[in-house]
Amino acid sequence: MRGNGDRRRHGRYELAETEHGHVWGVCAEVDGLFGEPRRGTYELFGWGPEGAGAHGWVGDRVWLVPEDEELGPWLLEDAESLGRHSGAGGLVLTGLDDHEGPPEGYRGAVRVHDQHRWLGSCREFARVLPPERAAPPLVLRGLAPGDRLRAALAKGTRRALDLEEAALAVRDDRGEPLTERLLWARVVDWWPHAHGTDLIDLALDGESFTPVPEHARPLWERWFTGPPDASGAWSGLGTRERWAWLDLVRERGCRQADQDRPAGHTYELDGRCVTDEPGLYLALGEAVNGPGGYFGGCLDAIVDCLRGGLGRTAPATLLWRDAATAREHLSRALGPDGRPYDLFAEVLDVLAEGGTRVVLA
Repeated sequence: MRGNGDRRRHGRYELAETEHGHVWGVCAEVDGLFGEPRRGTYELFGWGPEGAGAHGWVGDRVWLVPEDEELGPWLLEDAESLGRHSGAGGLVLTGLDDHEGPPEGYRGAVRVHDQHRWLGSCREFARVLPPERAAPPLVLRGLAPGDRLRAALAKGTRRALDLEEAALAVRDDRGEPLTERLLWARVVDWWPHAHGTDLIDLALDGESFTPVPEHARPLWERWFTGPPDASGAWSGLGTRERWAWLDLVRERGCRQADQDRPAGHTYELDGRCVTDEPGLYLALGEAVNGPGGYFGGCLDAIVDCLRGGLGRTAPATLLWRDAATAREHLSRALGPDGRPYDLFAEVLDVLAEGGTRVVLA
């Protein structure tokens, strides 16, 4: 492993083999890190909107609930509406579905919700197969290659250039771990870098790499400078951007060991901006672990955090200020199958069961 001095000199990105951890190289820039991930697309025929319907960005987690109760619901993440097809009376939805959509033979009615409200229903739907397109390569610019990578490039065979599973680790300007992205690293080309005789530009096959969505780029650039100095830096963001912010908080938080405060400590949660689900987790994380802190990104993750090792020791007290805001926005949630539940109440129950007394203010 290279020291911090080498990392700061060569840049924020480190490509490392995952099985044994040896470093292939370190670089300052990566082309192809940001882009538009491949998305599943569905046309919903005979669409009938409910309430405000589905327009633009629809939600971080949108569920398609089939009329056939023997089938479970299907998930679209980061879902967007591409508008209505007036000729067929349909609506087109697109999102990240990991290619795990409905059974191929199912064409029945579906009802759609975004975990908070029903968006509408259709009598029939079909998956739209987009035209095949090659994924752009992931290019590591100004890479300082390690000895193993130099040997693989010198050998040049197909087997040698297949670096297998690797992690692209990302560090902030302070040299602290921020996040990482897994990929199957297959070298497709390399050439001398424009500046520096010992540096190269390395192109990897982009087929196995999922780029960071473009809407998250400004948030990443803020985090590149280091974690926020004050709590609530996320408060002015919309729900979509809050989810992206939470992704970085979670990935950074899970890589850092927070020292647990002693039992009996009182934490204070600023609830003024808990107007949506990611706001809940961001405010809770900062209440326990300070600006940019993490303490769960879903109910199950909160349970894990309450077991210790992430800043809190039971018993503890949480003073939740402006709790009425969260009660107003989170008390009417929908489960994947569309059944209503009270997310605010469930969070209180999870905290209590984990040894945290919550005082609502």
